[in-house]
Amino acid sequence: MVISLAQLINVMPLSRPRAGLFLTALNDASARYEINTAKRWAAFLAQIGHESGQLRYVRELGSDQYLSKYDTGTLAARLGNTPQADGDGQKYRGRGLIQITGRRNYVACSQALFDDDRLLQHPELLEQPQWACASAAWFWQSNGLNALADTDQFTAITRRINGGLNGLEDRLQLWARAKAVLCAF
Repeated sequence: MVISLAQLINVMPLSRPRAGLFLTALNDASARYEINTAKRWAAFLAQIGHESGQLRYVRELGSDQYLSKYDTGTLAARLGNTPQADGDGQKYRGRGLIQITGRRNYVACSQALFDDDRLLQHPELLEQPQWACASAAWFWQSNGLNALADTDQFTAITRRINGGLNGLEDRLQLWARAKAVLCAF
């Protein structure tokens, strides 16, 4: 299953200025990572729609002070960042349509996409539409989100992506719109 530009814009109206930049990459990444049914597409579009502000952001917003939470302490360690205040939090901030965050996730994503560690030296690659989409679809599949989408476990998907239910209302609205546009149910 592929989606059209009109479908993408109908699901994410705020994406209109950028949707064309992402459409081919979204279809390619979704095919590669088996996001290939209306249910999977609907859940995927809703989640990336929220995480990226409807394709407006491929880099996590936040000041250096905000991003320092990824630099030292428990969260930084969980993300595989070094324990020193050395800028890992800023370097490996959330990027891509699902906001790949932390050194450990960048390494895993880089291995999956490139068979090497290039994202450690060039994390900004995840800000390019091709890699923003590929990283999101890789994360989706590698975290078992296709199976959850198949059984409508949308809040479980949100927890796996976000660690909680941050932005759940917006995600649910996007999901409802995606289901209506894709005639999924």
